[in-house]
Amino acid sequence: MSNFNTNAWMNQPPASVLPDPLPYAALAGVRTRRMAAVCLDLLIVGFIAFSLWLLLGFLTLGLAWFILPPLFPILAFVYNGVTVSGWRMATPGMRMMDLEVRLTDGGPAPFINAAVHAVLFYISWMFPVVLIVSLLSGDKRCLHDMLANVIVLRRSR
Repeated sequence: MSNFNTNAWMNQPPASVLPDPLPYAALAGVRTRRMAAVCLDLLIVGFIAFSLWLLLGFLTLGLAWFILPPLFPILAFVYNGVTVSGWRMATPGMRMMDLEVRLTDGGPAPFINAAVHAVLFYISWMFPVVLIVSLLSGDKRCLHDMLANVIVLRRSR
């Protein structure tokens, strides 16, 4: 017979819980760094999408060029979902800007949260007023961060 209590672990908080008041260093300059990271990621995704568009266009003798316009949003969705849910927890642009994305409980973001975060981010461009939420939020989270249950932090906190 085992002394292991199967219900004891359910009452324990996860080991990666973020501190309730986040330290200043974890959020210092996050907004500015996020804007730079978005620009870098847009350049990276744009380059990959254009290269893929050209390659597929030439391989199909131009026929694919008519069906490939949604290539950029699809690629951006997958790019953000795979990189943010990966072991580095950030897109390459975010890594260059010393940022990472975590769930609000401190754990790594799964693919679905990362991908939904990207979709909501691109939708928020249609309504830029919602980005003001970041100025009112104490932890500098945007509305799309709150809806996707993630937080963007400095890596070197």
